[in-house]
Amino acid sequence: MRRNRFALSLFWRTFILLSLLLTAGIVAWVQTFKALEFEPRTVQAAQQIASLVNLSRAALHYADSINRVTLIKTMSEQESIMLRAREPADQFEPFEVNRFTNAIGKELRSRLGPTTVVASSVNHVPGLWVGFQIERDNYWLQADTARVEPMTGRTWFIWVGIAFIATILGSAAIARLINQPLKELSFAASRIREGEYDSVLDESMITREIREVNQGFNRMARELAKVEEDRAVMLAGISHDLRTPLARIRLEAEMSVVDEEAKRNIAADIDQLDAIIDKFMDYARPGDVTLVPVHVSSVVDKAISQFRDTKRIRIGAKLPIDTKVMADETELGRVLTNLFENARRYGRNTYTGVANVEVSYTRSGSWVLLTVRDHGPGVAVEKLAQLTTPFFRGDAARTAATGAGLGLAIVEKALQRMGGQLDLGNAPGGGLVAHIRLKRAP
Repeated sequence: MRRNRFALSLFWRTFILLSLLLTAGIVAWVQTFKALEFEPRTVQAAQQIASLVNLSRAALHYADSINRVTLIKTMSEQESIMLRAREPADQFEPFEVNRFTNAIGKELRSRLGPTTVVASSVNHVPGLWVGFQIERDNYWLQADTARVEPMTGRTWFIWVGIAFIATILGSAAIARLINQPLKELSFAASRIREGEYDSVLDESMITREIREVNQGFNRMARELAKVEEDRAVMLAGISHDLRTPLARIRLEAEMSVVDEEAKRNIAADIDQLDAIIDKFMDYARPGDVTLVPVHVSSVVDKAISQFRDTKRIRIGAKLPIDTKVMADETELGRVLTNLFENARRYGRNTYTGVANVEVSYTRSGSWVLLTVRDHGPGVAVEKLAQLTTPFFRGDAARTAATGAGLGLAIVEKALQRMGGQLDLGNAPGGGLVAHIRLKRAP
């Protein structure tokens, strides 16, 4: 039970597995892209800086001293490139501090010469500084560091975020596409469990395996519907065929048997057989019910009125008259009658021989919980789960009882048809307690 409580649905299981798979793919893609992008980006950055240095060197080489000042000023204003003389006292910090900047520095020296100096700041002025020579004169070229910066974390975050969102949406769409046929199959199976055999699955699916499963399920549903129809016809015939000779036996006993005690015993046996036939018919009753708002108190009162023999059973009910549930009035009455009959037979007090039954209710959210409790000996704990099994009696001594062993099975089946639930247990003070859970009417 604990394992089932935390079990994931197939949709979420598929969704999580697909998400993990695609997320691992994104991580692998990012790492691969970084590795493939590293070398081209360093070469491109170094090539751009080297081109600036070469252009600046050529411009300064062919300009006289007067035009050099104008050229340096123009380059600073229009290209964001600053040129200045390199002094021996200049203080600078190395540019190569990581794998990316080391690769750029190495590439710049291979293009500009081994004496090239690359710095991240000169005289505490940050920037990308490249030291080069024109003949015997030393110069600094300061360029925008954005030219050689790797991809920022914000760019990676946007890329990975978009990929992750696409992964989540794609996983949800694929999981829904995979699980939709199984969801339809599960819904159709639940309807068959409730006795509705008109569910038809799509037999024109593209997927061959799902199409074959749907075809097999539809064939099974048709066969079960035919079996159910044959069973109803058979039970109706048996009921009719058995009651006719029973009526003749009753009439014969009334006319031919002289001994009054024997006559009463024959009549009791006939009544017992007739009640057993009714139980069989109730259990085999079709599952179609119409749920409407029903006053619980009135249905309980009608069921109680059928048990007027206070020497065998006494029923007390504490129900408000305004409590309504969504149910079929006939089915709910049959549920209560069977519970009262079960208490009358098996819930008698050991000393008085009378079955004292209490009917109460509580509300829990959108549900109404009816409780029917007797004060009899109760049932062994290990046998509680078997009480709703057809033809099972909770105590070996009860095999001499006059029932068919279908009462609680009929109760459970009727409640399932009405969307309710039956729970059986032993009361703390002794006796069997039945909890009937039904949807509260608006």
